[in-house]
Amino acid sequence: MNKNERKIYFYSAFLITLMVNSAKLMALNSDGIIARYWQFNIGEYGYQFLYNMAFCLLLLYLNLSQGKFLSIFRENKLYWRLYTFNILVLVAAIILGSMVHSLLFGTPQLTGGRIRGYFARFLLSSIMIAVVIRLILLMRESRNKDLINEQLNSAYLKAQLQLLQEQLNPHFLFNTLSSLSAIVRENPNLAQNYILHLSKIFRYTLARSGNNMVSLEKELEHLKSYIQLVKMRLENAFQIHINISEDCINKQILHLSLQPLVENAVKHNKATLSNPLTVEIYEEDKWLIIRNNLQPSISEAEGTGLGLTNLNERYKLQFRKEIEIFQTKKYFIVKLPLL
Repeated sequence: MNKNERKIYFYSAFLITLMVNSAKLMALNSDGIIARYWQFNIGEYGYQFLYNMAFCLLLLYLNLSQGKFLSIFRENKLYWRLYTFNILVLVAAIILGSMVHSLLFGTPQLTGGRIRGYFARFLLSSIMIAVVIRLILLMRESRNKDLINEQLNSAYLKAQLQLLQEQLNPHFLFNTLSSLSAIVRENPNLAQNYILHLSKIFRYTLARSGNNMVSLEKELEHLKSYIQLVKMRLENAFQIHINISEDCINKQILHLSLQPLVENAVKHNKATLSNPLTVEIYEEDKWLIIRNNLQPSISEAEGTGLGLTNLNERYKLQFRKEIEIFQTKKYFIVKLPLL
């Protein structure tokens, strides 16, 4: 609960209490109709006002305290318990308030009139408090969405920067330019194709995709350009198998999800004609599976894991799910949730 919310609690409780108790102020007018039946007593009015306001503040506190009291029922969608306990609080407040009132200021002439008055005022107060609670929950939801979008945008920018750094590091550039140099000498036409795919990789890396989500089809289309570069360099020492159904191809995935995973497989594993590096991409129970055989490269420096950590953070913010990472004796596996 932040400072602004506490102010809203107080002002809302004060305004609601003033509204439901305003009728009694009419008794101040000695010529009015209400003054004939009820004499204004400042002590009695003060008690009712403060008690009504305390009731409003109590309902707000019980229903809006995050992670405790009645808010637990709402967070777990146990609405019948939430409504039942709110009704019990209302009934208890009416009975207690009228009993204390009778002890302090005596029993009214009309039997049951005081309880009916408390019931009317507190029921009206409860209805207005319910409206205030809903407004505050909407404000929280909007604030949380803005915070998540800000965090997601930050995580996306980090992923974009990291991928660019990987593509501009000496190891990547050396392999890329060495392969291009060899292709230029042997096949100039193929070199043009190589440069085209390389430009597509950089263009897609720098592209912004609205909410940072794209269709699986678009992400796979981009991946083809990277695969072409790897195959031109490793030839038959690298193999990739993609098996995605038509029903799954239009599902959503985070922008820049697949290339870093395939790139990690290429970077951290040996690939030879006798023992080719094999990457498999397929769907399984609303998950996209990226699996490669384990052939650790001794000469390759051990990775920091920042790429996977950042990818997991982005999925956690966007999907409220985490990616799953497994390693067996034979395979390294990453599972991405599909929307």
